[in-house]
Amino acid sequence: MANPFRARENAPVALITITVMLGLIMAIIDATIVNVALNDIAGNLGASIDEVSWVATGYILASVITMPLNGWLTAYLGRKTFYASCLAIFTVASFLCGTAHSIWQLVFYRVLQGFGGGALQPTAQAILFETYPPAKRGAAMAIFGLGAMVGPAVGPTLGGYIIDNYSWPLIFYINLPIGIIAFIMTMMFIPNPSFLQKPKGGIDWIGLSLLSAGLASLQYVLERGQHDDWYQSGTIWILTIVSVVSLVWFIWKTLRDRHPLVDLNVFRFRTFTIGNIIGVISGFGLFGTSLILPLFFQTVLGFTAFDTGLALLPGAIATAVSMVIVGRITGKVDPRILVGFGMIVFGISTWWMGDLTQNAGYWDVFWPRLVQGFGLGFLFVPLSTVTLGAVPKEELAGASGVSTLLRQLGGSFGIAVLTTLLARQMAIAQSELASGVTQTHGFSIPVLSQLVGVASSVISYDYLFRLSAIIFFVCTPLVIFMRPSRRSGAPAMAAAME
Repeated sequence: MANPFRARENAPVALITITVMLGLIMAIIDATIVNVALNDIAGNLGASIDEVSWVATGYILASVITMPLNGWLTAYLGRKTFYASCLAIFTVASFLCGTAHSIWQLVFYRVLQGFGGGALQPTAQAILFETYPPAKRGAAMAIFGLGAMVGPAVGPTLGGYIIDNYSWPLIFYINLPIGIIAFIMTMMFIPNPSFLQKPKGGIDWIGLSLLSAGLASLQYVLERGQHDDWYQSGTIWILTIVSVVSLVWFIWKTLRDRHPLVDLNVFRFRTFTIGNIIGVISGFGLFGTSLILPLFFQTVLGFTAFDTGLALLPGAIATAVSMVIVGRITGKVDPRILVGFGMIVFGISTWWMGDLTQNAGYWDVFWPRLVQGFGLGFLFVPLSTVTLGAVPKEELAGASGVSTLLRQLGGSFGIAVLTTLLARQMAIAQSELASGVTQTHGFSIPVLSQLVGVASSVISYDYLFRLSAIIFFVCTPLVIFMRPSRRSGAPAMAAAME
């Protein structure tokens, strides 16, 4: 009797695409949908805000450990088995999250979910890149980008609706049918590439320990540094030292090993290296502004969680439109022009947001978000295509995992920097505004203090928007040093510009 779960030979590209996109979108939406539910989770489980924050932090800590192991695990288990296993772990953990009766039980299940979810994004990207022919890889990255970039905007909107109308466990239970379908389709349609070879030398337990300790410590420092007042905390000091020592030791060991756990030799390709530098910067801007925008909407403009999701939605729609456009022209226009254009447009829109005031309404936010989303599509699609196009297919799984990790760390670094600057700028602005108030002008002291607080918040947020824009403008010239490969679908004029 034929095995119904045996992968079809030469499965249609459309079915492979649908399969990996189901897992990708499920993981990305789940990573953002939880953020709007934290207050309800805390109230329901009797947890403090500090304790419930580990629901988000635990997931991220687990996922960043898995990302760089993507290449090794893919080769060791086989692509189909590895991707199906990640889907199974993520789906089962989602069910367990919905059944949690205490905050630390939920955090434990979220860590399990992170181990499964951390590999879904880089594996999906590698599968799509290998499935599509070189001339259509721009379109493949556009499809991938729709999930990777639109998901974070849809998550808060969906989460806000669920929290307002149902209960928080549903944000986890909605993963179950999607995960089951994606698992079955993976077993049926995802092939094991013939070029994959099982890693030699067995599992490098020392390297795995160093990598896990280094990345988990670094992510903790970035996630909790501002909360713990940075280096006033002994924990932050200790984990900073652990992360530096572990990661330096891991890199030194990896470069000397014949069969390393993570192949860092992919950085021998100049375009891959520069592409990842730009990826870190884009992660800084994307994750950073994705954090401060909802904060600005809710703390300054008084938006609800659902209203915040609606305010972010135009950017997601614009990103989807621009990705479709870019997917069609990536092979016809030098991708460096597209990446540079995307960075400049993103910077302009972020600078524009620096004009927002406490009296801003939906339409004041709508236009800069629309422009920002449009620029993001031009940045992400050609950048992914050119960066991974420089890497041989047998190294692609590992390279996509490293790239995803660096974007995540760039985002975490951006969030850490921007939240720290936000707190400090707010304190400075409030001090200066308060010192300049010499008369109450008929206002009571509490009302005046509230006005000063709102004004200082607006000044601080506008400062962060402008700073993010400047970072994008300054880093745009880096695209000149990329060297598009013909395998990525780059046109001949790219070579002419060298």
